[in-house]
Amino acid sequence: MMTEFDFIRRYLQQQSHDTDVVLGIGDDAAIIRPRAGYDLCFSSDMLLKDRHFFADVKPEDLAWKVLAVNISDMAAMGAIPRWALLSAGLPELDEDWLARFCNSLFDLAARFGVTLIGGDTTKGDLVFNVTIAGELPQGKALRRDKAQVGDDIWVSGRIGLAAAALNCRLKNCILPQHVFAECEADLLHPMPRVALGQAILPFAHAAQDISDGLAQDIGHILRASGVGAQLWTDALPTLPTLKQALPDTQWLSYALAGGDDYELVFTAPSAYREAVLSAAAESATPVTRVGVINDTGRLKILDADGHEMQLTALGFDHFG
Repeated sequence: MMTEFDFIRRYLQQQSHDTDVVLGIGDDAAIIRPRAGYDLCFSSDMLLKDRHFFADVKPEDLAWKVLAVNISDMAAMGAIPRWALLSAGLPELDEDWLARFCNSLFDLAARFGVTLIGGDTTKGDLVFNVTIAGELPQGKALRRDKAQVGDDIWVSGRIGLAAAALNCRLKNCILPQHVFAECEADLLHPMPRVALGQAILPFAHAAQDISDGLAQDIGHILRASGVGAQLWTDALPTLPTLKQALPDTQWLSYALAGGDDYELVFTAPSAYREAVLSAAAESATPVTRVGVINDTGRLKILDADGHEMQLTALGFDHFG
């Protein structure tokens, strides 16, 4: 019978090739040696069964999302993700399940240069918490409190797909199978926009990843920066076949307030539009200009006819 320590040694305690890791998994704490001239960024996210993922999720998909949503936080800061700690509650130590989970986790970690340096395991209903650390040049972070009046608002990738897939599974909407499959891929495998975060670091003013819905997350930037904004619904980047499959009110609610997109929303001076597009091409990440920062102190969402749209909810709330 596999024990907790067998699991750690067999699946988690892999040899680190990161020369900045002085001591990795296997002691009471890990030791890292930060590089001179860099700030460290830290973030932590918890995912619970039946709250953040379905019980029947494949271990490969679960591992991807557990780590990807944390890497996305580093992308939003313009940071390079470096080190992660994983804590997990597991109902049992199923070797096949654990092998599939860990293979996927380490594949994604290697893809983004992340080293697992520690964590904890215990018996319990499926729950995962990752704490991640990244680094970036001192004083250069993309923060929520730096948006300026006149900035363009940009969004990476496509939004609303993950929320559509979730709501389809919850039977709140009906999607053609091919549309659902494309939306579910975004739900299960969000792609952290690390390269884009790095590329816009020299000129973007503020940024955040879209985890709880575009309207709510841009609202965090507005409050922190003391500004307002207009968003244009006809500019929102989403899946064209999703727009065809659902009424406007429904796909717009998913795009604006659905969450789980893990794309970046960021602001940059209008004079840097060509630089933004160059950064998008350099990082192989599509971007769309969806609004503008103003001095109104509030978020105004305009439909295709220029009328203000009212949302019943701005985004996901864990205690809502």
